[in-house]
Amino acid sequence: MQRDLLLLGEMIEAAEQAQVLVSGVDLSELESDRQRRDALLWNFTVLGEAAAQLDEAVRNRFPEIPWARPARLRNRIIHGYWSIDLEILHTTARDVLPKFVDQLQAALQTLETDPESDNADGA
Repeated sequence: MQRDLLLLGEMIEAAEQAQVLVSGVDLSELESDRQRRDALLWNFTVLGEAAAQLDEAVRNRFPEIPWARPARLRNRIIHGYWSIDLEILHTTARDVLPKFVDQLQAALQTLETDPESDNADGA
């Protein structure tokens, strides 16, 4: 369980950093700023890798959280980096991640306060 708490924390941190990286930055600025663009890609990669590493019981316990999306995006970045659509990343960081962070924080709080209740695997 401790590992899952750490992974959730990493996901929250990466998602929040991605939001910071696009805050007040339009798409053309993102495209021309290599360091900002690389940092955004890195944070999405960390977010997706951590999501993929979470224990299945944790993912099952919070089915409302779209766990597979960050992992799929991570795979797209890693395996198709030359054709990444920055507009999608920009929009996702700006419009999707705030709600996602809220969901992750709620899950983390639940696990920290009552890690064993509602055990998804019935054990």
